[in-house]
Amino acid sequence: MARSGSEHPTELELAMLKVLWQRAPQTVEAVRDALAAAGRDLTYSSVITVLNIMVRKKYVRRTKHGRAFEYSPVVEEQGVHRRMLEDLLNRVFDGSARAVVLELLETSDIDSDELDAIRKLVNRKARELGP
Repeated sequence: MARSGSEHPTELELAMLKVLWQRAPQTVEAVRDALAAAGRDLTYSSVITVLNIMVRKKYVRRTKHGRAFEYSPVVEEQGVHRRMLEDLLNRVFDGSARAVVLELLETSDIDSDELDAIRKLVNRKARELGP
């Protein structure tokens, strides 16, 4: 049975988007090499198939450069992150940002630098909201 459609990139599509967000445009071979360097060794045909699916989904665009196609992201990284996080927040935590933050603090290995950065963001947000 075919997988039902999603408004979010699949795990593999997201990995390819991360490659393209770091540096674009990229050829199929460059995307394949970057994925392999990250421990995800795929065939050339697998990479081009997924990239072409991503073109149809309007996640990336394809342009001809010489004999090869180059791929560039159409969707912005921050927008994808926000939509996926909002979906997680609503589906898993019933819309509670507090529950998400508490779960992350309880279950993640957060070092003192990360905790300090979180503290600063919380303090800034509190100032923005006012008394």
